[in-house]
Amino acid sequence: MHSLIEYYGARVNDIVELTTTLANFETPTSSKPHVDALANWIEAHLKSLGAAVTRHPRENVGDILLAKWNADKAGKPIVFLMHMDTVWPVGTLESRPVHVEGDRLIGPGVWDMKGSIASVLSALKGLQDRSEFPDRPVWALFTSDEETGSSNSWELIEETAKQAGLCLVMEFAATNNGLKTWRKGVAHYTITIKGKSSHAGNAPEKGINAVVEFAHQTLKITELNALDLGTSVSVTVVHGGTATNVIPAEATGKIDVRFKTKAEAERVDRALKSLTPVLAGAEVTVELGTSRPPMERDVTMERSFAQAQQLAAKLGHELPEEGSGGGSDGNITAAVGAPTLDGLGFMGEGAHAAHEQAVISSIPFRTALLDRIVAEWQF
Repeated sequence: MHSLIEYYGARVNDIVELTTTLANFETPTSSKPHVDALANWIEAHLKSLGAAVTRHPRENVGDILLAKWNADKAGKPIVFLMHMDTVWPVGTLESRPVHVEGDRLIGPGVWDMKGSIASVLSALKGLQDRSEFPDRPVWALFTSDEETGSSNSWELIEETAKQAGLCLVMEFAATNNGLKTWRKGVAHYTITIKGKSSHAGNAPEKGINAVVEFAHQTLKITELNALDLGTSVSVTVVHGGTATNVIPAEATGKIDVRFKTKAEAERVDRALKSLTPVLAGAEVTVELGTSRPPMERDVTMERSFAQAQQLAAKLGHELPEEGSGGGSDGNITAAVGAPTLDGLGFMGEGAHAAHEQAVISSIPFRTALLDRIVAEWQF
C-alpha cells in the first residue's frame, strides 16, 4: 500500500470522528440558524488551519464561507467546493443517530456531504503537518443551499470558479469508485393551454378542449426526446378541467428536460417555445422556469480527468469515470469554463435516503487523492 494511503489509514478514525461531529449539526437548507451554527464551527476550524476566511451573509439561507490559503501567492487557485446543507429536517438524528456498523458510517448527512468536508479539512491538515502544503493559492468554498438548487450561492460560485485553475466538487464518489466526468443539465418548463369552456352535454361543439390540445402537445413534446444523445423530455405533471360536465378551458403542465450538452438544451428550448396549437382557437404558451447547465465531458474535462487518473495511479489505484443524470454545483463551475473534477467524496450509498452511509475503507485513498491533487496538480 502506498505510504500516503497508510498515512490517512492511520488517521481514519479521526476522519470518521470529524465526519460524525459535522453530521451532528443538523443543517436543513430551510433553517438558516442551524446552517449558520455549522458555519460558525467550520469557520473557527478553518482559522485554526491558518485560513483567511470571508463570510458572505445570506438573508434566507445559511451564510457562505470562502477560505483562502496562500492568497498572496501567484497563480490561479485550486478551489474546493462543498455544501453545508442537507435534505434532512431538524429532529432526524433523534431516531437515526450517526453510528458505525462494521465498515459503514451510517447517518443523515454523512455521505452528502459532511464526510467530504471532513476529508478536505483532513487533507489540508495532513499537508500542513507534513510540511508539504504547496506554495500556491488554495481556496475552499462552503455553500448553504445546494440541496435546493444553489440559487443563493450561484453568482458567488460562478465568480469564484472564473478565478480558479481547478474546481474540486466534493460530491460523493461514483458507484464505480470513480469520478463523475459529466452531469446532465436540467431545465423545467411550464406549459399552459388556453381553450374555451362550454357545456359538455348541451354545446360541446362550442368549446375548445384545452385537455385535448394538451394531449396533442404532449405527443409533440415526446418527439423531442433524443435518448441516444442523452436528452430526455418528459411531461411530468398535468392539471386540467374544472367539472365533469364542462369542456375544459385551461390545462397546465410541467416539463422536465435533461441534456448532456448545451447544444441539445438549445435545440429543445427552441422547439418548446415554438410549439403551435393543433385545435383552432387554442393558445399554447411555454415558459422556462429553473435551469442548470450541463457539465460536459469536453476537452477540458478529458484533460483534467487524465491528470487525476495519473495521480491515482501513483497511489496504486485505478480511477474510473461515470456520469450522472442529476446536477451538482459542478454544472455551474464547468459552464463558466473552469476545469472541474466532480465526485471526489467517499464511497457509499443512500443519498437522500434513510440508509445513507459512507464506506470507511474508502476514506484513506479518497483523502490521499485530494492531498496529491493539491500538492502536485499541474495547470
